[in-house]
Amino acid sequence: MPNGLRIAAAWSWRAIVVVAAGYLVLRAAGYVAVVLVPVFVALLLAALLQPGAAWLRRRGWPTSLSAITMLVVGLGVVAGLLTLVVEEFVAGYDDLADQVGQGIDQIRDFAVSTFPVSQSQINDALDSAQTAISDNRDVLTSGALTTAATVGELLTGALLTLFTLFFFLLDGRQIWLWLVGLTPANSQAYLDEAARRSWRTLISYVRATVAVAAFDAVFIGVGLLVLGTPLVVPLAALVFLGAFIPIIGSFLAGTVSVLVTLVAVGPVQALVALGIIVVVMQLEGHVLQPLLLGRAVSVHPLAVVLGIAAGLLVGGIFGALIAVPVIACGNVAGTYLSRRHEGPRPPQPDTRRARRLVRAE
Repeated sequence: MPNGLRIAAAWSWRAIVVVAAGYLVLRAAGYVAVVLVPVFVALLLAALLQPGAAWLRRRGWPTSLSAITMLVVGLGVVAGLLTLVVEEFVAGYDDLADQVGQGIDQIRDFAVSTFPVSQSQINDALDSAQTAISDNRDVLTSGALTTAATVGELLTGALLTLFTLFFFLLDGRQIWLWLVGLTPANSQAYLDEAARRSWRTLISYVRATVAVAAFDAVFIGVGLLVLGTPLVVPLAALVFLGAFIPIIGSFLAGTVSVLVTLVAVGPVQALVALGIIVVVMQLEGHVLQPLLLGRAVSVHPLAVVLGIAAGLLVGGIFGALIAVPVIACGNVAGTYLSRRHEGPRPPQPDTRRARRLVRAE
């Protein structure tokens, strides 16, 4: 048998085993997604809040009190943002409805005067859309019931996220040491060091993402405010949330802002809003992200795009949300483990205390 064929066969069956194992892991994760999603969200939030809890502990605060304090601070910020967004949306809804009606009339007149389409054709298209909505009322109603069930799942996931986040802030290090203690003793030091580097990378990523999201929301919000776009605060909040999903999130949030400006203010202002969003996105991609992330989270743009696409296919919006941090942390951990023997051996982690805590509980 040729040597090349033997090598190809050896690589082939190993690749098949790896792909099959990955498929089984993804299928198993799909069955427990209700649990895994809150855990991943809590992990991202812990990366944002844990430095604050550690700072409080260094100032002499008890561990439990520092964890509770940071949890309350995080909840307060989220609740404040949601309350502000809802109040602004309710207060500006009537004005937006009037402006949208006027904007649609302007767009209709522009389309009739510019394109080979008549007023009656536009009216027929609108009537057909209304008829389709009326005919599919039962489907929409069943969708609303499904949405109600989804809201219940979201509430359950939110409670599980808060519960998990509290214990990550309280005993995150001990939980990790307990997991490390389950591995062979000669690999524990390397695994612990790889996890430490990945954790620092995750903290850098979350901090930089929050800073970039705030920058996008502030400057795009100011631009929309100058243009007279309604519901500036909800749109800025949407831009802030969209920045957590690289490339796709910012694009979708910017599209919504441009469309609202188009129907509520006019086409010229919509083009200006588009220009503002493009400029802000360019500053984000070429100045802020390289400056804030640096080498700690250096991931090639192709890996980002492919990772987000794979995340969307596997886990939807949540998969796109965690794709980049997973790739960044995996890159850091994999690079270190592949070169672990090139430097000094890291210190052996003390897993005995973690085992005692687990037995005590």
